[in-house]
Amino acid sequence: MYVVDDDVHVRNSTVALLKAAGIANSAHESGDAFLAAIDPSAGGCVLLDLHMPNQSGFQILASMRDSGSTLPVILFSGRADSVTEELAKQSGAVALLCKPIAPAQLVSRVREVLADNALG
Repeated sequence: MYVVDDDVHVRNSTVALLKAAGIANSAHESGDAFLAAIDPSAGGCVLLDLHMPNQSGFQILASMRDSGSTLPVILFSGRADSVTEELAKQSGAVALLCKPIAPAQLVSRVREVLADNALG
């Protein structure tokens, strides 16, 4: 599981929450750092901030797909509207979550995506 967010506080708290829930993850502060570290053949999923400097979550997701990665992506953003939700669906993201998200809801959604990915 990968956590990609440029906000250090959000990134660190998300990593800690997922680890406390027993979900192993690695954190990345930018799209470039994440794309350099991703193993396209690995299992898991990606929790990807939509609004980051240099590359948006949509651009990072497109780069993942271009490299052959089929990892499911959960986009998350502090600014989401119906247009953004439609773009998230079109991009192939499995979900768009709005920050702040309740910790239990985030853990539940991540577990659901991980289980779905393990099945097939």
